[in-house]
Amino acid sequence: MAILEVKNLSKHFGDLEVLRDISFSVEEGQVVSVIGPSGSGKSTLLRCVNQLERANGGEIDVCGMNMMRTENGKAVYAPKKTLRQIRLKIGLVFQNFNLFPHMSVMENIIEAPVHVLKMSKQDARDTAAELLEKMGLTGKEKAYPCELSGGQQQRVSIARALALHPDILFFDEPTSALDPELTGEILKVIKELAKEKMTMVIVTHEMEFAREVSDHVIFMDGGVIVEEGEPEALFGDTQNERTRQFLKRYRSTGEEE
Repeated sequence: MAILEVKNLSKHFGDLEVLRDISFSVEEGQVVSVIGPSGSGKSTLLRCVNQLERANGGEIDVCGMNMMRTENGKAVYAPKKTLRQIRLKIGLVFQNFNLFPHMSVMENIIEAPVHVLKMSKQDARDTAAELLEKMGLTGKEKAYPCELSGGQQQRVSIARALALHPDILFFDEPTSALDPELTGEILKVIKELAKEKMTMVIVTHEMEFAREVSDHVIFMDGGVIVEEGEPEALFGDTQNERTRQFLKRYRSTGEEE
């Protein structure tokens, strides 16, 4: 079953068109990686699906609920109640952690379950404790973000997203703010979630990781999907010249274009 369906999505900022005719779907339990050079529209795509940006056209359906569609050439969004229901189906892990600096690790994780899901504080704490154990952070409940390494902060961010029991989890370049050693910590966590069949969409610049963890890979450039397919086909035997150029340059420099 498709948890996410995006059809003909478009987004522009003034005269700058950043997404054009984007269509793809994500099945339950599937891991989809989105790769491409900087400025290709990857993060904007995630922001549109997560309601952080408003699309200008197309259609987005999440868990069978219509989030937005186009009528008479204009984007029409669902009522606020529906948008809220959709928002609760989606988890998002940001590039730069976005933890509340004045709250402890435990407080950061239970904030949304208590105030959004109306979960009891004890139930929220029990869930948080389980997630912290899963993230290898038992004993850090009372620590503040400033007392944690970047890798630990990102693992808290993942625990916070999972605490809302999302149907689909989005990662926006979750390792870009980390050094190589800490990057490995986060990639290991995401691999474990993939083994548990967590539905995920991952914007990443870690090519080998994308190849290893993904069921499906989307390559974007210039605001469009240039190519998509199974990892081995896209990374190992792409027939698209633009994809080949990107991967060749990436392998030779170790950096995005």
